Amino acid sequence: MKKLLFTPLCASVLFLACGQNTGADRRTGAHINPSGTTIETRFNAPAGYERIRAESNSFGRYLRQLPLKPHGEPVLYYNGKVKPDRGVYDAVVALDIGARDLHQCADAVIRLRAEYLYERKRYDQISFHFSSGFRADYSQWMQGNRIVVKGRDVYWTSSASASNTYRDFWKYLQIVFAYANTWSLQQEMKPARVSELAIGDVFVQGGSPGHAVIVVDVALHPQTGKKVFLLAQSYMPAQETQVLKNPVNATLSPWHEADFGDVLRTPEWSFRAKDLRRF
Repeated sequence: MKKLLFTPLCASVLFLACGQNTGADRRTGAHINPSGTTIETRFNAPAGYERIRAESNSFGRYLRQLPLKPHGEPVLYYNGKVKPDRGVYDAVVALDIGARDLHQCADAVIRLRAEYLYERKRYDQISFHFSSGFRADYSQWMQGNRIVVKGRDVYWTSSASASNTYRDFWKYLQIVFAYANTWSLQQEMKPARVSELAIGDVFVQGGSPGHAVIVVDVALHPQTGKKVFLLAQSYMPAQETQVLKNPVNATLSPWHEADFGDVLRTPEWSFRAKDLRRF
């Protein structure tokens, strides 16, 4: 089992709310374009809303352009098994997650942020903390240093050749996945206000259990000033990242209203407004 340092990532059992969604629902709603291959092209903004501007080189633009599996394709676990469809998601992000039980909820958030920075060669900004507090800098990894974990002792050792291949980058991510979790992710992000919600923000509850979901798109109504947003998550056991349905408002789904009050309900977890964080 992963998350060996002090605090597990997500719930050790599937959250019971998951079992409360009954029956598969793959109907194509008004907000879904089945032929779309990215978040931006798969999901139409609700009537009267316009997507907020995302600069071409921004994290928000990257998330909006995430590739999706064909409409109707199921979420797969790390072992290739299908996640039962209980009305949780409307799309699956087409990114390989590896064959180990590592890519869980906080890991999916970390992975998207790291991939964005890696693509833009901002290597010195790729840095995440383990739950022990150890800081894992990718710039160190690139130089051939590797991380040794012995109980509570964590340290760098020079044991490989300098490299910046994607294969070695993925190895770096896997060790981060193993020792980071919702608690460490929450600690290294800064609080954000829901009134200022933006693409790339994360709702995260650190602890055991804990969970994290990431905002992958935002639209604004120019007349009313209201915002709606899309959420994506991974979960336990490790599984592909999925764009979530709205369990509260089927007409608006998969978009969620930013003025949700104090509690944000998602298909497998509930968050508080104070859980919003930003990189």
